[in-house]
Amino acid sequence: SWEERYGNGNNPRWVATLRHCGHFEGLREAGESPMPRLRVGDVEYLALPIATEYWMPGDDFTETISHKIRDVVRDDDLIALSEKAISVATGNIVDESEIKPGWLANLIGELWMPLLWGYLLGRICHLRPKTIQRLRKYPRVEGSRHKELVLRRAGLLQSLRHGSEGGIDGSNVAFSYVSLPLPEPQRTAEHIRKRLSTMLSRTVAVSIIDTDMTYSLGSIHFTPRPNPIQGIHSFGGVFAYIIGRMLKLRPRATPLAIVGWKVSIEEALNIAELVHHSRKEGAGKTVWDMAERFNTDLTSVSWDMLKSVEHFPIVLVRKRSSARRL
Repeated sequence: SWEERYGNGNNPRWVATLRHCGHFEGLREAGESPMPRLRVGDVEYLALPIATEYWMPGDDFTETISHKIRDVVRDDDLIALSEKAISVATGNIVDESEIKPGWLANLIGELWMPLLWGYLLGRICHLRPKTIQRLRKYPRVEGSRHKELVLRRAGLLQSLRHGSEGGIDGSNVAFSYVSLPLPEPQRTAEHIRKRLSTMLSRTVAVSIIDTDMTYSLGSIHFTPRPNPIQGIHSFGGVFAYIIGRMLKLRPRATPLAIVGWKVSIEEALNIAELVHHSRKEGAGKTVWDMAERFNTDLTSVSWDMLKSVEHFPIVLVRKRSSARRL
């Protein structure tokens, strides 16, 4: 059970607090991985990451979810899911090796990325030195193909970003494939919720989350990626990203959908960040990380390689009043 595996939530070994600024501290535990948690007023949220095999295109991922959580899920639990994992499983992916870049995509891939991001914007946006060095060696052929796809799917302002442009992402996807953003995440979440509620005979909530950041300035929340939940503004592409990073605004993972729970925008963002921090990064946070992990080039990471790594596309979130135990 949840309690047998992780304790009842009052165990002093679980030291994980969320400051008002939204960043975790502590996350220490003797022996095993901690159960991340956050407190919002009188309500505490606990997160349980669920390891699964890699979800391949065509997999029935709702069946996998049902099987993995059946023994621990309760009524009113929230099932938080990775957008990318859903996109891959539903075939919402594109093989960029088949794309022929135009002159603008070549210009972005060959000049804008290695020069502007590698020597100016990377520093302005406080990117890690390792990331900046990678951008200076931005792959011309593969990068230009990627930029062409982004131009077609998301437009110029998204193509000028250095990664995850328009929600299009190649990390944890094989070969030259990239995952596309879900066109209607709210409808997708509702469909998943109805099916899981039937399969589990439980009343559950479902959320879909992307690790592309939302930035907050007081009560104003904005993200460079498309299709966030209502209350988060999506605009500006590269400009939204630069503003958020340059000014060091409060970053949190982006909730794309939440059905079955009524929460404020602030709570939805905090829950998304809790889920983000409770997961591991699969085969790597970026395509460069994947290539380094498997000692291969950027477009040679295979499906079998991805299957060899533990993935956490599901996080079970439980809320409880601070006045009672789980």
